[in-house]
Amino acid sequence: MTEPNPYESGADKANWGPGHPPAAQPPGYGYPNPTPAYGYPNSKSAYGYPQQPAASAPVGGASTLAIGDITVMGEQIVTPAGTLPLRGAVWNATDMSHTEEKIPTVAIVLAVIFFIFCLLGLFFLLMKEKKTTGFIQVTVTSAGRHHSTMIPALGPHTFPAVMGQINYARSLSNM
Repeated sequence: MTEPNPYESGADKANWGPGHPPAAQPPGYGYPNPTPAYGYPNSKSAYGYPQQPAASAPVGGASTLAIGDITVMGEQIVTPAGTLPLRGAVWNATDMSHTEEKIPTVAIVLAVIFFIFCLLGLFFLLMKEKKTTGFIQVTVTSAGRHHSTMIPALGPHTFPAVMGQINYARSLSNM
């Protein structure tokens, strides 16, 4: 380690060791602030380790409302297609679900079995089973742009719950 650096121009003993850091290059794509090499005297590192960047605050603040893939954050509506201004947004919901009511197979079997033994088996035919299928479509239009999402209907209570969220979003849009 006491020998002069053979790759350094001028072989005097004061210039041994690694060369000087390369000149600053313009930042490339994805690297706006080039990180300096470790341990150079003019680097922005402490003890040879790069400094951690300061934590930035989240853009737009916390989520106020989420309906499917539509999120209201602060003064904007965030969708997969981009952001829309919240002020003056028009919200719509369409119920494309339907609920079927039928007598389950178990009730029919029990009615037949108990009808043979006693006439009370006919009360099993009063059993009903409700099944909701379909979707609720939510659309938002703002600043000439439009986004739509489909929310699966899990039961007859889904549409009133979504309408409550839509009404809240409408009140935020009118502020």
